[in-house]
Amino acid sequence: MSWISNTVSSSIGRKIVMSVTGLFLCSFLVIHLIGNFQLFSADGGLAFNAYSHFMSTNPLIRVAEIILVAGFGFHIYESIMLTRRNQAARGGQSYVVDNIGQNSDWKSRNMGLLGSVILVFLIVHLYNFYYRFHYEPLPMDSAGNKNLYGVVMNSFQTWWYVLLYVLAQIALCYHLLHGFASGFQTLGLNHRKYTPVIKLVGYAFSIIVCAGFAAMPLYFFIFKS
Repeated sequence: MSWISNTVSSSIGRKIVMSVTGLFLCSFLVIHLIGNFQLFSADGGLAFNAYSHFMSTNPLIRVAEIILVAGFGFHIYESIMLTRRNQAARGGQSYVVDNIGQNSDWKSRNMGLLGSVILVFLIVHLYNFYYRFHYEPLPMDSAGNKNLYGVVMNSFQTWWYVLLYVLAQIALCYHLLHGFASGFQTLGLNHRKYTPVIKLVGYAFSIIVCAGFAAMPLYFFIFKS
């Protein structure tokens, strides 16, 4: 098993782990976004609260949560280790990841910074919604489910949280703009014919998903205040 350990701990091995976990997390973003669209329902949050109750009680979802947390953990850890190794190899210069183009651009040189912004947001976000939903007493809605919709509405009427949320989506968009295509390249899915298509899909995915998430706090802050 030593060859597995040596491979995973190598620079290319860490990039492969980051690519696999990163692409897995992209699938989570799509599922999470679709579920959160329940916030726009005109039923006063009943659909969103029912969705939140299902996600918190279904045993298959709970198993998926463990896998998801492991995916986040591996992705963050490998990102930190790869950043430190690249900085050491370059005498402390900024983090650089192989780019599809011939020259690196701003987002590829600052993946560590973008990831740090996302991590700070993630900690605040998990406390505000996941922790409060599971471990704090929340009022019930008319259907007998915890009223997480009320927590969302109150949070999205707080200017600094809305600002943090939107900035995090901008950082996530830049992170995905580079990471999506780079992940396929690292896994060897790099072809003169298909790479431009993958890059185009990555741009569309990054912009649509992040714009969808950013629309939620802006909607509540502008129209529900």
